[in-house]
Amino acid sequence: QVQLVESGGGSVQAGGSLRLSCAVSGYTIRTSSCMAWFRQPPGKEREGIAQMYFSGTTSYPDSVKGRFTISKDNAKNTLYLQMNSLKPEDTAMYYCAAGGDCNAPLYWGQGTQVTVSS
Repeated sequence: QVQLVESGGGSVQAGGSLRLSCAVSGYTIRTSSCMAWFRQPPGKEREGIAQMYFSGTTSYPDSVKGRFTISKDNAKNTLYLQMNSLKPEDTAMYYCAAGGDCNAPLYWGQGTQVTVSS
């Protein structure tokens, strides 16, 4: 059984930083075709905010580029999202995802809430 468990969310003031973690079990991230982070702001659709492909290539939308960094520790089978210079508009539920296509990952975590106050 594949499980993805996010942690590290919380409340922070604008300009602050958080690092989200996603502990994966039942699935080896080292050989994953895609590891990704998504978020869903209140009342809005879910959006992809960071992708890491098997080649190691990473991709970010303009809204977070230069502020967010996706990384992984293969030995710990854990995915990370470092978020710096946080803005109130970054407030959302954040989800990690793995496997399959980065546009439609196979496995999802339950989410962790990030709230940024001005």
